Amino acid sequence: MQQNSEKKTAIVTGAARGIGLATTQLFLENGYRVAMVDRDVPALSEAAAGLDEVLTIDCDVSNPQAVPRMISDTLDRFGRIDALVNNAGVADFGPIEETGFDRWRTVMATNLDGVFLCTHHATPALKETRGAIVNIGSISGLRASTLRVAYGTSKGAVIHLTKQHAAELGEYGIRANCVCPGPVRTKLAMAVHSQDIIDAYHDAIPLNRYGSEREIAEVIVFLCSDKASYVTGQVIAADGGFDSTGIGLPALRA
Repeated sequence: MQQNSEKKTAIVTGAARGIGLATTQLFLENGYRVAMVDRDVPALSEAAAGLDEVLTIDCDVSNPQAVPRMISDTLDRFGRIDALVNNAGVADFGPIEETGFDRWRTVMATNLDGVFLCTHHATPALKETRGAIVNIGSISGLRASTLRVAYGTSKGAVIHLTKQHAAELGEYGIRANCVCPGPVRTKLAMAVHSQDIIDAYHDAIPLNRYGSEREIAEVIVFLCSDKASYVTGQVIAADGGFDSTGIGLPALRA
């Protein structure tokens, strides 16, 4: 049943954990309703437990048949879409010679095709609200690094796709921006990063630390808010200054 359509609504993909969950929580604190989208149903249900004014939607954003249903489910429940956060992504790292076409396409299907599909199908509703799009890129889309031929290329493409969104949708009052997180202290990162890698990142980042999921969420929600009403087509590196420094981390290359 459709709820009060005067209250703003955000869609957050990849909402079951990490930056997506932190963004969902911050939207709720700012008075939004949130459609939480993820393909990991158990994790999504656990993440949404105890949260008010959320709708959980099982959706693989790389599936062209599933995405329109996700948009219609959101509109059926909330009546409007004011913000779309394209956060869902897969992180697949490996040497170029071990990255076959199937592996390449798996990364592109979610990281790039998913952003295209969600934005394409949400655009009519965003026109109605003069809404905002925030695509989640990565520091790997701004600077090349080892083991990231598919991942880094997908995020570089998301950066340009964001500029296309801004250029073509601006006449409807829709703003589109891209947030590129640097190293973030997620449970997954801390589980797979060796102490050498952690130390190397700290040395290479001017702020000498990883970011937090909440810090990235603050940038995302700001860009969706009226406070950023004249900001569009921008790429924001929320990375502690990492993009401003030199290339290469010996611990990662090893």
